[in-house]
Amino acid sequence: MAADAGRGRLSPASRALLRVLGAIWTAPNTLIGLLAGLTAVPFGARPRWRGGDLALVFHGYPLGPGGAMTLGNVILHTGHDLDVRVCTYAHRAGRAREAEVRLCDHERAHVLQYMALGPLFLPLYLLCGGISARNPFERAADRYALTGRGWWPWAQEKSG
Repeated sequence: MAADAGRGRLSPASRALLRVLGAIWTAPNTLIGLLAGLTAVPFGARPRWRGGDLALVFHGYPLGPGGAMTLGNVILHTGHDLDVRVCTYAHRAGRAREAEVRLCDHERAHVLQYMALGPLFLPLYLLCGGISARNPFERAADRYALTGRGWWPWAQEKSG
C-alpha cells in the first residue's frame, strides 16, 4: 500500500480487499493491543469500534501519561472522546507553529501505517526515534491529521 497512491482510482472492492489484507498483516500487533485493552477493562477501559478509524478503541485506558497509543487496529485512549483537538508533535516541541489536529485523525494514520508495515511497524518506529517530533511516523501522522493526506512516513514532504 503506497501512501495515498491511486487513492481515487481504487474501486471500493479493491479498497476493502486492501483493508482486509492490511488487518491480517498487522494481526500480531492488533493481538497485543487487544490483550492490553482487555486487561484494562476491569479498571475502567471501555471498547468501542470506530469503523472510520479502522480500529477498536479502548476509551478510559487507565495507564500511561495521557493521550492515545495505537497497536495494529487497536487504539488505547486515556480519555473518553477520541475526537478531541491536540497539538502536533512539532508544535509541542517548538519546531513549528501548527494548528491543532483531531486525535482520531492522528491515530488513524498510525492504523494505516501498521496495516502497511504489519510486524515491521514497531521495530521501525523504535529505530526512527520512538515518541518524538523527529520520528517520521509521528510527523506523517500529524501531516495526515492536518491535511487528510500523507500518512506514509517517507512521503515527500512539501515545504511552504
